[in-house]
Amino acid sequence: MNSIFNYGTNHLTIGICLDIAAGKTRGIIDADADKAIRASWGEVAKIVHAQKPVYGINTGFGPLCDTHISEADTSLLQSNILKSHSVGVGKPIPQEIAKLMLITKVHALAQGFSGVAPDTLTRIIWLIDNDIIPLVPEKGSVGASGDLAPLSHLFLPLIGLGEVYENGERKPAAQVLQKHNLAPLVLGPKEGLALINGTQFILAFAIKAVERLDDALNRADLIGAMSLEGLMGSVRPFDARIHALRPFKGTKMVADRLFTLLNGSEINSSHINCNRVQDPYSLRCMPQVHGASRNAWLHLKELTEIELNSVTDNPVIFSADDTISGGNFHGQPLALPLDYATVAAAELGNIADRRCYLMSEGRYGLPKLLTHDAGLNSGLMIPQYTTAALVTENKTLCFPASADSVPTSLGQEDHVSMGSISGRKLHTVLDNIEYIQAIELLYAAQAMDFRRPLKSTPVVEALHDFVRQYVPFINDDRVFADDINRLHQIITDGSFLATANNAAIHHHITLSHDEFGIY
Repeated sequence: MNSIFNYGTNHLTIGICLDIAAGKTRGIIDADADKAIRASWGEVAKIVHAQKPVYGINTGFGPLCDTHISEADTSLLQSNILKSHSVGVGKPIPQEIAKLMLITKVHALAQGFSGVAPDTLTRIIWLIDNDIIPLVPEKGSVGASGDLAPLSHLFLPLIGLGEVYENGERKPAAQVLQKHNLAPLVLGPKEGLALINGTQFILAFAIKAVERLDDALNRADLIGAMSLEGLMGSVRPFDARIHALRPFKGTKMVADRLFTLLNGSEINSSHINCNRVQDPYSLRCMPQVHGASRNAWLHLKELTEIELNSVTDNPVIFSADDTISGGNFHGQPLALPLDYATVAAAELGNIADRRCYLMSEGRYGLPKLLTHDAGLNSGLMIPQYTTAALVTENKTLCFPASADSVPTSLGQEDHVSMGSISGRKLHTVLDNIEYIQAIELLYAAQAMDFRRPLKSTPVVEALHDFVRQYVPFINDDRVFADDINRLHQIITDGSFLATANNAAIHHHITLSHDEFGIY
């Protein structure tokens, strides 16, 4: 552990949240947070003893909110809600996503407006610190009364039910608690409701999406620069002066990166006085297209960080005499930007596919299909079929889930966000983008080889050399799926971006911009 984060009192960023999940930072409850938690817990006890009706503390849930619950049954009510609301279906979500749900829930509850017991938070933190991750099905949340179903599954292990992963192995929660000499918790008034009311399922997917889309955006610029060199495109469209006339943050940032990446290239210098007036849009408009997706990313990052530091359960406890049943659990504030980000991610695939097609056409001195012997060899004809298929699949995923609403809970919850679906399908689009970018990388590296002996700039050459460690120059047809999968691996394991960053540092080139970070 390199650092400490104080749940409930420190400001949580996307980067810190990911670091806690990765074990690089440890989250704790400090004295200030403990004081706030105990005070809120005490206020709930006052409400129960006074028998004042407060939603979810001594009443039923949803359409049963007018049903009074006796003081003796308030604890049973809370364990019942976890059991009855655990109705998720489908494959388990990734363990990292489930861990992010635990982390963000602790931070929300530790702010002291939820009425949970200190021991409950201690147990959740124990799960995080020991990497014991509850199994959460992927489907079942409508993203409005909080992510009820997935959060119920997430916290079943607190009461000895459900399943967890320990050392990557799926086990009954009761068995793991017994192994560690821990008894299941007995939830107090309000606790079950506080645990399952909230947006932590949507939020966890948003956190990971911010990281993954950031990586995809960075790769888009780098691979786009390689494609531009292969196609002998111009760097003039990246001149800062024209982008100062239309100063969108993302556009300016991409133009600056592309100009920095390509400035001083031998390939570029070799055709400065050519008779090409302008390049196709997929080259010339990279700042505008990649940049627009970066603007969407900035918006998602901003709103995700607000949600990270928010209280999203219901009711909110200010004091025993001041409780408010509101709608902070409603997922719409994240559902909309997640849908927007899905379109933004898909656009990276659209423009990458166009560059692949452009490189296969036999224009600008490149051989048709990027092969010397087209006819006997199909060359790089068919990989673009795959990008076309993935681009179209992404288009079908761009319908905004947040545009739909199906009433639930006998009409009590008559408008829902469907943000959980927004979050999940964004990740499906990002999965496809990683393959599309692997295929563009296959084309770009091949195209650059046809420009030899001319060289590009240090970062672009380092990336080309790195690709050639995994995929050799294509002389004759071979099973290109193997090449695509090898390139996909260096994209998803982070080594492609690490190579670019290391080369930039070595040559004193600045590619990063503070505003576009996640810390």
